[in-house]
This record gives sequence, structure tokens and C-alpha cells, in this order.
Amino acid sequence: MDATAVATRRYFVPQPSPYPVLLSFSLMLLAIGLGLDVNGVTTGRWIAGAGALPALYVLVAWFGNVIKESRMGRYRTWEDRSFRLGMLWFIVSEVVLFATFFGVLFYERVISVPWLASLDAAYTPWAGFTAQWPTAGPAGKAFEVINPWGIPAMNTMLLVSSGITVTLAHEALMHNQRKKLIGFLAATVLLGVVFLALQFHEFYEAYTKLGLTLGSGVYGATFFMLTGLHGFHVTVGAVMLTVILMRCLAGHFEPKHHFAFEGVSWYWHFVDVVWLLLFVFVYWL
Repeated sequence: MDATAVATRRYFVPQPSPYPVLLSFSLMLLAIGLGLDVNGVTTGRWIAGAGALPALYVLVAWFGNVIKESRMGRYRTWEDRSFRLGMLWFIVSEVVLFATFFGVLFYERVISVPWLASLDAAYTPWAGFTAQWPTAGPAGKAFEVINPWGIPAMNTMLLVSSGITVTLAHEALMHNQRKKLIGFLAATVLLGVVFLALQFHEFYEAYTKLGLTLGSGVYGATFFMLTGLHGFHVTVGAVMLTVILMRCLAGHFEPKHHFAFEGVSWYWHFVDVVWLLLFVFVYWL
């Protein structure tokens, strides 16, 4: 492509790539393997591993190509708009995902549990079932709930603080203050890692000391589904922030050209907001 064509083009079209097909096939193997493992098939985890490793390779290689293309100046206004719309719709899909599970929590607390408690004793889930939340566990599976003003409150402060530090890092980037950028971004990564460590400790305590497990009735199932799903998103966000930090250390990003940084910060703010809802509706109320 000559200089005139480069200057007048509207959209960069990359060369054909095997990554989409390979990633689709890998995710298919991963889903099949996990499904088999959940149903007790011993080979399921091996099939899942056979799908996970190529998927990880594709993500690293594919995003690496995108970074190279961006550094070569191949992305301009149209590509930037495409990336922003793609990230926007991705976050919308994540909002819908969490809204579904919050809807399940609402249905269980407000509709399902009271209705079951109103039935004759022969039709309730177990003897002595009452319309209380958290629901009492089945016979022999009593549990204690987690104190919201312990680790959950600490994790709330950590994530709120991380939202502030990533915003300060963005401000520093827009003013080309590299030392502040790296410092605030490193603090964001550290806060995210500490959050995950505390949540892992919370889960361990719940299983080993409080008797709160996935088998602790509908409360245990929804508790670990919502908090575990959020923990997975925090993990993904921490990985993305780490990659962005490494790129900042390598001198990437410019004050007016840094969508990758913005996209990750959007995602991190979304994770923060979801946690605030979890703290209120899962731990506190």
C-alpha cells in the first residue's frame, strides 16, 4: 500500500487470520470438557485443558497483533470508534449477565421463598422451612452468614480506592505525567490483588468454619454464584490492568491516543459498581 492510499483510506483491513477459527474450536472443547467434568466424566478436565491452552495462546497472540498494529499507526478515527463501540457493547452484555443473577436473587427472596413457606409442610423443601432470608440450610447443613462489616467492608474500600487510583492514572496519562501514571496504575493492580486475596480467604472461612457452601440451600448457591462470578471479573480486570501497566512501563500510549487504557478503566469501573450492589444486596440486606 503506497503513501497516498494510507493517507486516504477509511478503515484498516488486516490480513486473513486463523485466530477466530482456532479460538472458536478451543472454546468449544473447553465447554464440552467442563460439561463432562461436572457430570463426573474423568476425561472432561483433560478435554477442557486441551481447549483452554490454545484459547490462552490465541488471546495472547491476537491481542499482541492488535498492539503491534496500533503502535504502527494503522488505527485511526474509524478503528478507534469501532473499538469503543465494541467495548461498550461488551460491557452492556456484562450488565445484562449480572442483572440476570440479581433478578434470580430478587425472585428467590421476594417470591419463591415466601411462596414455598406458605405451602403445606409436606410440600416444603425440608422440615421447618420458613420464609426467612438467609434461608436455613437443609437438615444437618446449618450455616452462618458472613459479617458484612468485616472482609466485605474492607473489600468495598479497596475497590472504591482502586476506582480512584485508576482515574488518577488516566488523568496523569492525559497530562503525559508518566511517573504518576505508573504509580497510580501499580496501586490499582495492587488493590485488586489484595481484594482477590481477601475474597479467597473469605471463601475458605465460609467453607471450613461457617458451613456456608454451594450446598447450603438457595442462599449458599446464589451467594457463591454472584460473588464468585464477580471475583472472576476482578481477576480478568487485574490481568488486563497488569498488561496495561507493562505497556506503560514500555512507553506505550500517548495523551490523545490510548483507547486500550480507557477500555480497561471502563471495565474496572463496571466491576466496582457491581461490587457495591453485591455488598448492599448480598452481604448487608
